[in-house]
Parts: sequence; structure tokens; C-alpha cells
Amino acid sequence: MLSRKNKLLLLKGLSLFSIIRGYNVLMITLAQYLASIYILAPDLPLRKVVFDPNLFVLVLASALVISGGYIINSFYDSEKDLINRPRKSMLDRLVNQRTKLSAYFVFNFLAVLLASYVSFRAALFFSAYIFGIWLYSHKLKKIPFVGNIVSAVLIIAPFFAIFVYYKNFDTVIFVHAIFLFLLILAREMIKDMENITGDLAQNYKTIPVLYGPVYSKLGISFLILLTLIPAALLINKFNVGYMYIYFNACIFLLLLFLILLWKSETKKDYIWLHNILKFIIVAGVFSILLIDVDLVLNRIF
Repeated sequence: MLSRKNKLLLLKGLSLFSIIRGYNVLMITLAQYLASIYILAPDLPLRKVVFDPNLFVLVLASALVISGGYIINSFYDSEKDLINRPRKSMLDRLVNQRTKLSAYFVFNFLAVLLASYVSFRAALFFSAYIFGIWLYSHKLKKIPFVGNIVSAVLIIAPFFAIFVYYKNFDTVIFVHAIFLFLLILAREMIKDMENITGDLAQNYKTIPVLYGPVYSKLGISFLILLTLIPAALLINKFNVGYMYIYFNACIFLLLLFLILLWKSETKKDYIWLHNILKFIIVAGVFSILLIDVDLVLNRIF
């Protein structure tokens, strides 16, 4: 049996994992490696990609900055989250604000220090990334639509670091990026619909707060319809292997999403819609393996 002190430490560890959204960080880390292997550096031997120390450092620095971003976001949104996510907030409050800020500065310092191992430009990129996350959390997220766009850009920024490292400028990479960006942007707008109660209470000027649910649904519908364009291009114009199955499934799910969106009225409905988009994004990470199911075996050496 664990002692009371050990139980408290375990709970605080779980609280910190919840604050930094550890599951999201792990998923982004996996996505960066899979994108490197299958999309950004498809001609390199597998072991050269997986065991590349520079790539490892860039991915680790990304994980640290993203973790720090979730911490500072939690710091600024603590009151709003008490309304929107009371259960999660109670767990997160096991770690006090001083400890959160200390972890935030340590994570960011380590990220820039690690990035400097790769190059000065990498250190500069992560410094700018850290500033961008802080500016978003402190100011920009309260500005309608601007906050949504900046949030989506910040989410895909770690992939930009890997993209620049490999210097692969194939058109298919940009089409993949547009597809992901539009999905994330739609998800951010759904989150605003889901969190409208807390946003109203804390005077956040989101689109649902300023213009109401109808205009928000129109904006989300427009983004979903735009997302169908890169999905169709990836199916018909580019060689994505068996990943075409994923994009066909996405088109079906996104059309279903549109139908459900216009029938949604309650927070529970919007949580379901949020989860549909989250499922599509997470499934997309694992679907990268479908680009060439034999690729890993053929590239081991």
C-alpha cells in the first residue's frame, strides 16, 4: 500500500500530466516521427531517421515547448476552466500556480538549450514559438477568429520545424498541411461553441459569444467544405498509397459532421462533434503508415 505522502505525489504527477495534456504531447511526438519517416524523408534509411540525434532533439524541444504552452494556457484559463471543465480543473489544481510557472520556465529553457544543439536558427525558432504561445494565451485567444487561426498555426508549428530541417518542398506536403490546418481550425471553433458558458463569464470575445451559434455554424461549415478540397486532391492527384482509404473515410465523416452540426444545440452535442474531429486527426496520425505498408521493412537497412 502507498503511504499518504506517496499517494499525494502520485496525484500531483497525474495532475501535471493532465495540465500538460501528456496524451496530446505523445501523439504529436509520434506524428512528427511518422511524418519524418513517410512524408518528409521517404528516401532515407529508417534507422537514419529514427536514430538521427538532431531530429530527436527537435522533437524533444517541441514536446517541452508544447507542454509549457499547455501550462501557461492553464494558468491564464484557470477560472474559465472551473466553469467549462470542473472535474479536470479540480485535478489540475493539485499543482499550485507557482509550481506551474516554475515548470513552464524550466521546460522552455531546456527546449531552447536543446534546440541550440541543432543550430542557432532552431534556437531562434523555438524562442519565437514560446513567445507566440505566451502571446496567444495572454492576449490573442480573446480576439474572435484571430485567436482560432493563431491556435491552429501554433499546433502545426512543430511540424514546420521538422519540415525546414529536411528541406523537402514537395507539393504533397503543403496539401497535407492545409488539410490538417483546416481540420484543427474547425475543431478550435467547435471548442468555442462547447465552452461558450465559461467564455461569456470571463468576457472572452469568441465568435459564438459575439455573433451567436448560427454564424459560428456557418463558419465551421465553410471550413469543413474547404477541408474536402485537399482531401479530394490527396486521393486523386497524389500518390498516398493506401492512405486514400483514410481520406475517403474522412470525406464521409465530415459530411456526417455537417449534418450533426446543424442539429446540435447543447454542450453535449458540441462535445460529440469535437470528438469526431479529434478522432479524424488522431486516426490521421496512424494512417500515415498506410502510405506504404512495406516501407518500414524495406528501409530498415
